[in-house]
Amino acid sequence: MEKKLLGKIALFMTVSLLALETNAQDASKNVKQKFNDERGKPSLIVFNEKSTYKNTDSQKAFKEQLELKDNSNFTKTKTETDKLGFSHEKFQLFHQGVKVEFSTYTLHSKSGKLESMSGEFYQLDNVNTLPVLSKEQAFSSALRQIGASKYLWETPAEAKINEYQKPTGELVLLPLVDEDNNGKKTEQLRLAYKFDIYATSPVSRGDIYIDAVTGVTLFYNATIKHLGEYSNGNQNPVNKKAEKQNTAASFVIANADTRYSGSQSIQSTLSGTSYILADATRGSGIMTYNMKKGTSYTAAVNFTDVDNNWTAAEYNNVNKDNGALDAHWGAEKTYDYWSTVHGRNSYNNAGAAIKSYVHYSSAYNNAYWNGSVMTYGDGSGTGGFDILTSIDVAGHEIGHAVCSSTSNLAYQKESGAMNEGLSDIWGACIEYYAAPNKQRWLIGEDIERRTGHLSLRSMSNPKTEGQPDTYGGTNWVNITKCRPTNNNDQCGVHTNSGVLNHWFYILTEGKTGTNDKGSSYSVTGIGIDKAAKITYRMESIYMTSSSTYANARIYAIQAAADLYGAGSPEVIATTNAFYAVGVGAVYASGVAKTSLTKTTTVATASDAFVLYPNPAVDVLTVTVKENKEGSYKIYNSLGFEIQSGKTSGGQINVSSLTKGIYFFELNNGEKATVKTFIKK
Repeated sequence: MEKKLLGKIALFMTVSLLALETNAQDASKNVKQKFNDERGKPSLIVFNEKSTYKNTDSQKAFKEQLELKDNSNFTKTKTETDKLGFSHEKFQLFHQGVKVEFSTYTLHSKSGKLESMSGEFYQLDNVNTLPVLSKEQAFSSALRQIGASKYLWETPAEAKINEYQKPTGELVLLPLVDEDNNGKKTEQLRLAYKFDIYATSPVSRGDIYIDAVTGVTLFYNATIKHLGEYSNGNQNPVNKKAEKQNTAASFVIANADTRYSGSQSIQSTLSGTSYILADATRGSGIMTYNMKKGTSYTAAVNFTDVDNNWTAAEYNNVNKDNGALDAHWGAEKTYDYWSTVHGRNSYNNAGAAIKSYVHYSSAYNNAYWNGSVMTYGDGSGTGGFDILTSIDVAGHEIGHAVCSSTSNLAYQKESGAMNEGLSDIWGACIEYYAAPNKQRWLIGEDIERRTGHLSLRSMSNPKTEGQPDTYGGTNWVNITKCRPTNNNDQCGVHTNSGVLNHWFYILTEGKTGTNDKGSSYSVTGIGIDKAAKITYRMESIYMTSSSTYANARIYAIQAAADLYGAGSPEVIATTNAFYAVGVGAVYASGVAKTSLTKTTTVATASDAFVLYPNPAVDVLTVTVKENKEGSYKIYNSLGFEIQSGKTSGGQINVSSLTKGIYFFELNNGEKATVKTFIKK
């Protein structure tokens, strides 16, 4: 009787397993696949062919798929259409009229039909929206925390040139995630005042969040990043800016002997009897200024040349003025890369001007995007860096501006590490685009002057510069219970970025090996052009402010599927490249179309073992063929192992699992077999 019952169960599972995987992953009849993040909240929902959602059903989709409460609402912030014909509508979450920081959701539609939705969502129950402190009190707390002696708003002319205003403060709900020693995460939302504070002595800029009840500092989201820190990581100037030229100005091609990239063509402008580094042919313009080793932007002047032939004899001098030619050419080629390769009009996709300020301060070992303009130090030479205007540094820093205009990855922990990693990726891509004979997999090799270092970072071999090449492996900075500060590099953002760097390298070039987790992999590279398109789509369309490496994996796979089709070589390579760096599982076409499962052999329901009941509530029964005892592992929809043990006794407690779809892997000593089950 028992054998007949088990046989019926096995037969039932054989017939229904595929349906469970494609249709029963969500209670909604419209859903094909649903992927939850590590908090158990949906980060990507893909709709099936029978879905009735139209592109005008945004609020209906939010209520049905996210169970949005009446006192919360999503407000549309922008709409973009891509080359594939998809329309992407981005929405910001508000609760009782207060913005929920970093909580955005994007609806992806094509031909009037809603295809998918992705983003970051928070359940808002019993959340306080009544502040105790005033904005003025919170602002005073923020200034005490920053502790600067001077602020940009105190010099109105400097503030204007940087398109900056003294912050008035914004009341927001800030998500905070706590971790225990076992990595278990809990979340809460705190009412906070947000201030964009630009200090000039010492220099810093970022959003500081002050608890609206207690006045304590909750988070500092840096706008000005540090390139080098933690990296283990004859002219007649005139005070006439390019944007103020008269309409009779002549825009011409010039030859420039750059410091790092040889002789290059640049665009300059005839101003009176001299030529200046100003280009009005790209977007709203590309302008490069000389700060003369000072820190005042208003005191900056134009670089000038009489005959428009910017030679090494004139500019390769003790002031390193030929570095300004690199900055100008680098900004032009960065603009061209984004326009030509990705169809993006400047960093904000709206033609924003790119302004570069060279010779900032004295022996300054940094270059940064300050939210409005590029700033380059001259470096300290031996023991530090040369003038920081190389092409990959320009691409890296302007890449931060692109990130701010797209995914806006918060500058801490994993999201901050990927913020840095993406900038390195764009630095490498732009260097390859503009100067293909350079060492694209080394970041900052042209400016490096420190003993024992070839570059700031290596994408092909991150460990050579003290970075990890595997998630959680050697050199990985443990972020469990880490509170981001400047002293710990916001929980290792410049270090842990090595994982994303190496993923991109493997995706491009391919690689066979064994990572720090002991996982053997073999990835066939797809080339830098395809890898870049997948990465850009991941960043600009799917990633959100608090995305983790696990989220990035899902979004990259989805981006690859959008571009090249489900099950394509590009999807396989994307998945396996993440597996190679220790994020998620190897591609397995027979288990899940999006390859988010871990398996070595795909089995049918009739062999190896039987799982029941399915769906399960608290207990899952496992009957192993030929009564062989085996070990098991359970993976969530992200491909992460969350439970393991022995099958002896036949019953496994799954009461701690959240609702959703899971993958059960059994290893009987001969092979590993995977089956799907649902936890109710």
